[in-house]
Amino acid sequence: MAVLFGGRSAEHEISILSARFVVESLDRERFEPLLIGIDKGGRWLLQEEALLLGQSRDPRLVRLNAAAPAAQLAPFPSNTACASLEVAGRAALDVDLVFPVLHGPMGEDGTVQGLLTLADVPFVGSGVLGSAAGMDKDVMKRLLRDAGLPVVPHVTVRAARWERGRAGVLEQALLLHEEGLVFVKPANLGSSVGVSKARGRDEIAVAIDEALGFDDKVVIEGAVSGVRELECAVLGNDDPIASRVGEVVVSHPDGFYSYAAKYVDEHGATTVIPAQLEPGEEERVQRLALETFVALGCEGLARVDFFRGEDGRVFVNELNTMPGFTSISMYPKLFEASGIGAHELVSRLVDLALERAERRRKLRTSYG
Repeated sequence: MAVLFGGRSAEHEISILSARFVVESLDRERFEPLLIGIDKGGRWLLQEEALLLGQSRDPRLVRLNAAAPAAQLAPFPSNTACASLEVAGRAALDVDLVFPVLHGPMGEDGTVQGLLTLADVPFVGSGVLGSAAGMDKDVMKRLLRDAGLPVVPHVTVRAARWERGRAGVLEQALLLHEEGLVFVKPANLGSSVGVSKARGRDEIAVAIDEALGFDDKVVIEGAVSGVRELECAVLGNDDPIASRVGEVVVSHPDGFYSYAAKYVDEHGATTVIPAQLEPGEEERVQRLALETFVALGCEGLARVDFFRGEDGRVFVNELNTMPGFTSISMYPKLFEASGIGAHELVSRLVDLALERAERRRKLRTSYG
């Protein structure tokens, strides 16, 4: 099994930490991992397990071994494997399945999933469509709205429109909240990279410029009064299951669940699992999580994030098709609280990938 991690996105370091947790959680009686780190230039490099497992848990300190031998994935090498890993100066290594522990663009957005689908290699997680829809917050929110699922009032702004008419964009953004309080996010990124909380014209303009440094499209959302941040994990293909619902309680100075609160400040946020909710609320959030998973065409796994306002209304914030898999990440913690530990969870994800690959291989490729 090949584990892909790193990648060409601002979530590169978080991906390394996620890969470490996945490798630590593998059933060694079933799986022998081949570790492929993708550097920020796009090179695929064979990594050593000892180096990965010895990494710091601080994302500011992790890195790939840039001097490692180059590797590439080649499909259909033999009757015994789905692909081979061709490594510079070494014999090819068989690959039966790929676990792409990649976050953000060029990894979680359907690009790698398309490559693996073309190569006919089983892989963990959603396919091309679910991955692409889950990555793009603009497209995601449109699909959820059309499916009748509750989303926060928002506007989408492309870089070209921002440059042509800043005043008009700011007027539209200010209408999203009675006090002009909004969150500005790159449309295609996760881990709260490039996300800002802003109030008023000047702060919103700075936040848009910041977000456009990571993507050419941004989503501006009106803040939810008295918000509580709830999260629910989903596991499965055709008959997915939902985990217990957890809550993230933020104490970081940023005032929201920022990158720093998640990964840098060890006291930036705490999690409460299960969340303390009114009777029937957990079941409602779990149902919304499953409906969101299905509406976006997801498979394998996802984490669905929600906002609960002080009036009790619940909004779908976003879905992550390859959520963080670090030792402090909510996805494994939510399923651990639901009776599925990390060891079993990773094995189930692999089994789901093999199940989907087998189903796809039964489809006809000729007519008549």
